[in-house]
Amino acid sequence: MNTRAIHWFKFASPQNFYVLAGRMWPWFATLATVLAAIGLWISFFVAPTDAQQGEGYRIIFVHVPTSQMSMFIYIVMAAWAGFGLAFNTRLSGMMASALAPTGALFAFLSLVTGALWGKPMWGAWWVWDARLTSELILLFLYLGFLALQASIDDPRRADKACAVLALVGVVNVPIIYFSVKWWNTLHQGASVSLTRSPTMAATMLWGMLIMVVACWMYAITIALLRVRNIILERERHTEWVKHALE
Repeated sequence: MNTRAIHWFKFASPQNFYVLAGRMWPWFATLATVLAAIGLWISFFVAPTDAQQGEGYRIIFVHVPTSQMSMFIYIVMAAWAGFGLAFNTRLSGMMASALAPTGALFAFLSLVTGALWGKPMWGAWWVWDARLTSELILLFLYLGFLALQASIDDPRRADKACAVLALVGVVNVPIIYFSVKWWNTLHQGASVSLTRSPTMAATMLWGMLIMVVACWMYAITIALLRVRNIILERERHTEWVKHALE
C-alpha cells in the first residue's frame, strides 16, 4: 500500500517555514485569546478565596504560568540554538532569536508578579531568596542574549555566539526549579505534582492550568510572528522575499 510521507525536513527551509508560520499563527492567537479570557475569569471571579492568603493569592494565576514559561522558553531557545550550532541550519538561529524577547518578557513578569505577591506575604518586595535570585539571573541571560545578538552585524556569527551563551546559561534552569528543595527558601513547594494529588481546590487548579496553556499559545503566536519578520530581514536579498513583499 502506497502512503504519502510527510517531509517535515522541508520546513527547515526559511522559505517553507515562513509560509507554514503564516498559516499557523492565527490559530494559536485565537486559542491564546480565548483561553486567557476563560482562565482570567475563573482565576479572579470563580476560584474561592484562599483561607490563609486571602484574595492576594490570585496573583499566582499570572505568576506561576509566567515563571514556568520563562524557564521552558529558555530550554527551547537553547535547544534551537544548539541545533543550529551543531548542524549549521539557518532557521534554528532565527527561532532562537524569535523566542528570546518573549522569554525575557515572561521572566520580567515573573519577577514583578512575585514582588506583588511577596510584599503582603513576606512583608518585602524583594529578598535575596535562591529562587528569586536565580530567576533574576535568567532575566539577565535573556537580556545578554539579545544584547549579544544586536552587537554582532553578521547574523550567522551572532547566532553562533548566542548559541554558546544559551547553552552555558541553560544550567540555571534546573537551579531555579530545584532551588526550593536544595536550599531553605521562602518559596513554598509546588502545589501541583505528577506524583501526588494537588493541594489546591479544583477551580484554582483549572484556572491555573488554563492560564498556563494560554501562555503557551501566546508564546507560540509571538514566536511565529517574530520569526517571519526575522526571515524577511535575513532573506531580503533572495528572489522569493522580493516577490513576497511585492
